[in-house]
Amino acid sequence: MARLNLLEETRYEKLPVSVYPSAALASIAVANRIAVLIRNKDASGKKTVLGLATGVTPIGVYNELVRKHREEGLSFKNVITFNLDEYYPMRPDAAQSYVTFMYQHLFNLIDIDPANIHIPDGTLKQGDIAAFCLNYEKQIEQLGGLDLQILGIGRTGHIGFNEPGSAPNSGTRLVTLDDLTRADAARDFGGKENVPTKAITMGIGTIFKAREIILMAWNTKKAPIVKKAVEGEISGDVPATYLQLSENVEFVLDEDAASELTRFKTPWLVKDCVWDNALKKKAVIWLSAKVGKPILKLVEEDYNNNGMAQLAVEQGPVYQINIDVFNQLQHTITGWPGGKPGADDSQRPERALPAKKRSVIFSPHPDDDVISMGGTFIRLVDQGHDVHVAYQTSGNTAVWDDDVLRYTEFAIDFNKTTGGDNIRLQAIHDEMRAFFATKQPNQIDTPEVRDVKGFIRKSEAISGARYAGLSDDHIHFMALPFYETGKVKKDPVSDIDIQLTVDLLQKIKPHQIFAAGDFADPHGTHVVCFNIILQALGRLKNEDWIKDCWLWMYRGAWQEFDIYDIEMAVPLSPAEVIRKREAILSTNRKKIKLFFPVRTRVSFG
Repeated sequence: MARLNLLEETRYEKLPVSVYPSAALASIAVANRIAVLIRNKDASGKKTVLGLATGVTPIGVYNELVRKHREEGLSFKNVITFNLDEYYPMRPDAAQSYVTFMYQHLFNLIDIDPANIHIPDGTLKQGDIAAFCLNYEKQIEQLGGLDLQILGIGRTGHIGFNEPGSAPNSGTRLVTLDDLTRADAARDFGGKENVPTKAITMGIGTIFKAREIILMAWNTKKAPIVKKAVEGEISGDVPATYLQLSENVEFVLDEDAASELTRFKTPWLVKDCVWDNALKKKAVIWLSAKVGKPILKLVEEDYNNNGMAQLAVEQGPVYQINIDVFNQLQHTITGWPGGKPGADDSQRPERALPAKKRSVIFSPHPDDDVISMGGTFIRLVDQGHDVHVAYQTSGNTAVWDDDVLRYTEFAIDFNKTTGGDNIRLQAIHDEMRAFFATKQPNQIDTPEVRDVKGFIRKSEAISGARYAGLSDDHIHFMALPFYETGKVKKDPVSDIDIQLTVDLLQKIKPHQIFAAGDFADPHGTHVVCFNIILQALGRLKNEDWIKDCWLWMYRGAWQEFDIYDIEMAVPLSPAEVIRKREAILSTNRKKIKLFFPVRTRVSFG
């Protein structure tokens, strides 16, 4: 019976899908399967032929394989690898090359024979690529084909670099990259203009010949394309849908990447549900959007025709369900994000007391505060709360090199008018200019350049916070050390990062904490900063003040909350939207986004 229920639950899914609670657990599971394959092949005296992928997705798998090699004796001496792809043109020693990636994350850390490593050559003359690709295919065939191919998936639905339009029988070849694919790679290259326009990739037909295919995907950013690949119609517009034709494929996902699949997004369409309040609220809001009616005008026929008859029967009449959900939504809307003094707060998202709250807004970068919750920020200040803003990182990697020279030249000119000594400043300027003339994409900046970029972001953040109404002593620059690498890749979080946050919280003793909760941030800084806050709060859990401290998550720049997740919505008037826009403009980062900020709360105590 359980098997039948599972089949019913997954009936929209056109290929096997395994879902794990986290990317870390999923990566361990995939690594275990690879290890079993290698050991079984070794035991039978055969070599293992693996197809490998690059990018963020497989890093956890490679880390676990390295651990198994070091701690469990897993040997790669009889393993032969073929990588999916490589940018073209691309030097193998370039920081962005997949050769560099593979050696850094796997090959340099295991006992594989370098002669058994195969990666497309990004240095070939274009006239030699066709012959190379034919030989790449021939080498795989001579070894009996790939035993296992691991894949990621791009937001265009590409596997390898098989972009939309690729044929299902395509072989290894030179391809032109989709603009979205290049945009997603822009940060690694220091700008989209530096991303190669072409790549050499295994074809879909080559991938299909593998005896086993595992496609992995993590985080909500991948959820929409995963849904298309798993539940959508087979189409060249989404090359990953061709995997539906394979009998040897499995998608391995974390819960976030699986979140748009029918069994998770709208489970009432595939099974009977336990209708707790959260699911009821989610379903009714979905139904309202689906049929294009206000919640209070939904009728029993709408419920019955859209998989929600069970809810109507168990908790109806439906009009009463509608009123209940409508009231819940109504009670999330408030013009008083710090609570309304003297009002009944039993149906309000925030407490009325204390009337004047100490609030701290944590901003991962020096502009997330005004971009993502600028209207709420301003209103908290206007309503008399003791508001602080804490910029967790310097954000220096977001500043253009040209800005560094422009600001430095301004300082030199200003210094002249005040009779200051410009000799050292001019020398630093000349050194930076010479550095920029030969700087490679994503090359680490000199310490002086990083300092100036940090000063620029700091001045912009101060401008935005002052516009919101804060005095300088309520503006805090934390410059958490994990971020200050000068590279796109940041250091692991250290005790110093957590302790700096503990010290600030202990100093302010806030009643409210606002923290960025849009974890689809493609650079990962938001989730790192949020976890630092949680660890700091964990250290402070025995403090008396924390028992009256609420943590609100705000979103905006990368990922909005779904309506059913909102616990506090702060509507803005047209005049307030303009004030928010001006606060964003005052930061001069040109990241204008107009929307109503929303929150969800975790209460401590």
